[in-house]
Amino acid sequence: MHAALRYLWHWLTAVNEHSLHSPFIYNLYTRGIKKEPAHEDFNIIEKFREKLINSDKIIEVEQLGAESKVSHELNRPVSVIAKKGMTPARNSHLLYNIIRYFDYKNIIELGTSFGINTLYLATNTQVKVTTFEGCYNTSKIAQDIFDELNYENIDLIFGNIDKTLPEFLKYYPDKIDMAYIDANHTLEATLSYFDLLLPFCSKTSLIIIDDIYWSPDMTRAWKTLISHPKVSTSVDLYQFGMIFFNPDLEKREFTLMF
Repeated sequence: MHAALRYLWHWLTAVNEHSLHSPFIYNLYTRGIKKEPAHEDFNIIEKFREKLINSDKIIEVEQLGAESKVSHELNRPVSVIAKKGMTPARNSHLLYNIIRYFDYKNIIELGTSFGINTLYLATNTQVKVTTFEGCYNTSKIAQDIFDELNYENIDLIFGNIDKTLPEFLKYYPDKIDMAYIDANHTLEATLSYFDLLLPFCSKTSLIIIDDIYWSPDMTRAWKTLISHPKVSTSVDLYQFGMIFFNPDLEKREFTLMF
């Protein structure tokens, strides 16, 4: 009910390029968000999505975060997880577009799942993706796909993200261009991940929060984050929330059609 009501509100308040007066947001919207991507690798990636959807395999899932809306059982069919839990191809294409629009190179992903979004993030071989997953059996499927496709620019880190992320960041030498948070869908975890990543963000960095209306907790997390003093502009696409840190941009929240 929460997600449905928020979708209705988003539909009533979202605007398109004709209502945008910010050059930064206008260009992002018309050249990045709304751009129709075309890449031969998409067909390969989507074949793996179809294989997962049609899989007859059953795996034991480690429930580390918020309770799943897909199933309460720990032993779950891969096909059910793939159908109900994976990001739709349209949203994966958006992630692909954003990376190319900003020419991002260093990407952090929290929540690998079966790795379909990870493949979209890493399609450009100049991009380095470090992705974190807490469920062993899920991460094993993702790693097998990465290996089969020879994606050598992906590092998958397995383990409880609450522990593996801070340990990884202790030795991380670079700034993060983009972080995509699609892991533990709780208020506390989302805010914690943001706080851990923030010191590694620059004025050109972007943090994307997935499922910002998945639950009242996630919506509270989103509202808390966009009011953070280091956040300048934010973009609400309903499925995703985009957070920018450039102090040259006005402190403003945009709700856009997608």
